[in-house]
Amino acid sequence: MAFPPHRLTAVLLTAAVALGVLSLARHARPAPYGDRLQPGRSGEPHPGARAWAARAHDGAVSGYDSRTGALRWRYARAGHRPVSVLPARAEVIALWDDGLLTDTDGRSVRWHRALPDAAEWLPAQGGTGVLRLLGRGILAVVTPRRVTAYRTADGDLRWVLPARPGCAFRPEGAVRRGAALLLAQPCADSAWTGQLVAVDDLGRIAPGRTPLGNDLPGPRPGPGHLDAENSLARPR
Repeated sequence: MAFPPHRLTAVLLTAAVALGVLSLARHARPAPYGDRLQPGRSGEPHPGARAWAARAHDGAVSGYDSRTGALRWRYARAGHRPVSVLPARAEVIALWDDGLLTDTDGRSVRWHRALPDAAEWLPAQGGTGVLRLLGRGILAVVTPRRVTAYRTADGDLRWVLPARPGCAFRPEGAVRRGAALLLAQPCADSAWTGQLVAVDDLGRIAPGRTPLGNDLPGPRPGPGHLDAENSLARPR
């Protein structure tokens, strides 16, 4: 059935208004986790290359051109501030004051992960020594109660190493020795050998570790790379 011209015009106007309202509502919705990512004057970083350096400044994570110092991008979260920033290849991993971990390449926020019990230790810790890069694209997050490892490519949880009962890890006391990260784990009643833990990208370094693949899903890597006890993820 054909509409008279005046009715057809009214229908089209109503549809246009409805689409406009829906568009405004979509843009008015707050970004997840309060994310506010803004490119700088120099534009976005070139894909596949990090020609910028990042640091926490004025309550945000900012990326600057390595040659000119110009602002490339700025990443903030509403009501929160970064307490630690760690460059990881072409991305930057940040720990925020609410215990949230984020990864951004200056064009998008690639993943978010929330640390458990952050309110209990983060105010006093201040993020010092918490973020530690291990080999093969693995991030270790060292907190008093546990060490948690994530794959930097997608934030996938790879393994968790809890502190021994009555002990606590000291993030600020970690030391790198080659591929290993040595962690202090003070205990009230324990020999000094029990107060030092070594980890790498596969977890706690110990004899007879069982295989665990940390790579992205895809072709299986060759044999010969063994992995951790206390692991949560299985080979893919």
